[in-house]
Amino acid sequence: CKTSERKSRGSKAEARSRGAAKEKTLECGQIVWGLAFSAWPPAAEGGETDPACAVGLPCLILATGLNDGQIKVWEVQTGHLLFSLLGHQDVVRDLSFAPNGSLILVSASRDKTLRVWDLSRDGRQVQVLSGHVQWVYCCSISPDCSMLCSAAGEKSALLWSMRSYTLIRRLEGHQSSVVSCDFSPDSALLVTASYDACVIMWDPYTGEQLRTLRHVPLHSALDYSSEVHSSEVHTSSLRSVCFSPEGLYLATVADDRLLRIWALELRSPVAFAPMTNGLCCMYFPHGGFIATGTRDGHVQFWTAPRVLSSLKHLCRKALRTFLTTYQVLALPIPRKLKEFLTYRTF
Repeated sequence: CKTSERKSRGSKAEARSRGAAKEKTLECGQIVWGLAFSAWPPAAEGGETDPACAVGLPCLILATGLNDGQIKVWEVQTGHLLFSLLGHQDVVRDLSFAPNGSLILVSASRDKTLRVWDLSRDGRQVQVLSGHVQWVYCCSISPDCSMLCSAAGEKSALLWSMRSYTLIRRLEGHQSSVVSCDFSPDSALLVTASYDACVIMWDPYTGEQLRTLRHVPLHSALDYSSEVHSSEVHTSSLRSVCFSPEGLYLATVADDRLLRIWALELRSPVAFAPMTNGLCCMYFPHGGFIATGTRDGHVQFWTAPRVLSSLKHLCRKALRTFLTTYQVLALPIPRKLKEFLTYRTF
């Protein structure tokens, strides 16, 4: 961004002599299945990001998961290849950086394992997490960096400790393969999406199921499929789920050709959009927009509900960022307040 800004300040003649800003292509040499950006780095002294990024210095990093099991890690500003991480034996399907900027990277693969890498230590492999018996599709690190959730072609999701790299528990409740997962911004909630057409909202600390969101057909007046009638009962496989940045909404993509947006407090969608061949969705980090990816090779952008968080929610979010469910329940406060802080008041 700083490079583009500096170029825009130059004269038109200078721009012509230097050439306009060009696309940047990273030549990975393999099909790219997964992408993850590191947390945005803090500015160096003087407000500038060091253009010669050595690992451990401020720079923006992109990790790419490849078809042959490699993970190639790039410095975004220069396009310089920092690491080729070897270890996986099959497609690297998903990647997740620790949100605290520690340069810890978790990778999920079709070889049925997750691997933990420390890029601040020359890309050293820290741990191999084994426990899945099917391809691992998705991995998500909690914002407080204490937990990792992984989803494979199984009816349960696995929850791991990011401190000891041990399995905490299996989350069992879906009737078909779990394919997507995401933590709320305060780490107090975890959502999983499955081919059984349900999203389950969990308390990751206790393993309790707090709510199930079922994807049922919309009213016939809103359903653009002439083959589906309102009297028919049908559900469609889910592909992706994600939390909004403030933690009050969820977005889901399903095979019934709809993007749905759900309010945390309600059991039915508050907004929807028709889309075909949807595979994944992601909120813009500052809210207001959702990007969706499709089998057709397109990324589409959608406006999303904007909301001013209530003071109650902001207080809950601030407290839950550093208090576990067990710590909240141990507080000498009224029961109703405990229920609110642990998201039991739906």
